[in-house]
Amino acid sequence: MSYPSPNISDSRPVIRQLDDAAINRIAAGEVVERPASAVKELVENAIDAGAARITVEIADGGKTLIRVTDDGCGIAAEDLPLALARHATSKIDGSDLLNIHTFGFRGEALPSLGAVGRLTLISRVPGAEAARIRVAGGRIEPVKPAALRAGTVVELRDIFFATPARLKFMRSDRAETQAVTDVVKRLAMAEPAVAFTLRDVSGGGEGRVVFRADAETGDLFDALHGRLGGVLGRDFAENALRIDASRDGLRLFGYAALPTFSRGATVAQYLFVNGRPVRDRTLTGALRAAYFDLLSRDRHPAAALFIDCDPQLVDVNVHPAKSEVRFREPGTARGLIVSALRHALAE
Repeated sequence: MSYPSPNISDSRPVIRQLDDAAINRIAAGEVVERPASAVKELVENAIDAGAARITVEIADGGKTLIRVTDDGCGIAAEDLPLALARHATSKIDGSDLLNIHTFGFRGEALPSLGAVGRLTLISRVPGAEAARIRVAGGRIEPVKPAALRAGTVVELRDIFFATPARLKFMRSDRAETQAVTDVVKRLAMAEPAVAFTLRDVSGGGEGRVVFRADAETGDLFDALHGRLGGVLGRDFAENALRIDASRDGLRLFGYAALPTFSRGATVAQYLFVNGRPVRDRTLTGALRAAYFDLLSRDRHPAAALFIDCDPQLVDVNVHPAKSEVRFREPGTARGLIVSALRHALAE
């Protein structure tokens, strides 16, 4: 005798097209994991806009407020609705996904933020009046006139109010603030010519300055050395070796600390590809291998290393968060790091 399966319904499921709000909330789950993710996307947009000064303000670890102000090129009033549309971007035209020179290119950040929080975007381009657009939980309001001297201000309030289940997975205000600080510091390392300020405005008013880095001047290595000293501390700068090497279209530069400046964890390892902060096992493994004979297993090297290359030699379109990359020839990248660091450490 056969029995019906309790897991099979008699009715046939119907395939339905999800509405835009649902699609944006699903996309937001990949792009925006926590307040620090939102800050990363917004600061990268500001850098892509050519900003020379970027200010980030957060309240309650970014849970109730994230505000990013920049002096970049701005967004025209007629383009503001398009800025909130998924996969609408000014950074690529669709034919050059293997030739990406900007941080952002998917056109997902602002729509995703507007889908899960209350987003206000104010912007002004030279020669025009400022304009404002608001969206809350995916519902977009009409564009209205606004007051702004230049650039763009993006304000996100009540992140995940439209998806309250996500709030349960956020950590304490202190932990979320630390995560935001780490994101801002990493981006500041990659852009020494840009001034950064991070404020905690939880108590109202101008708040407390959590991190500040003035714009650095000079050549590449002078500016980078100054910025790393400000972010990682004077001890790192005083114990760091200059790295500059090339191989097969890849250029490696930055600073790596002497073995005597090793750490008890991997917290002082910063890796960048074409200016983008990344977490890549190939690169971290190469960094560890370069110090293999110099450090015990419980000690870890400190370094801030940058690889610049033709965008066609590396795929940054691996994950929506864009923190993963894939080299066309990973062995070349690994070999370059190991040989360059060993050469510097041997001198």
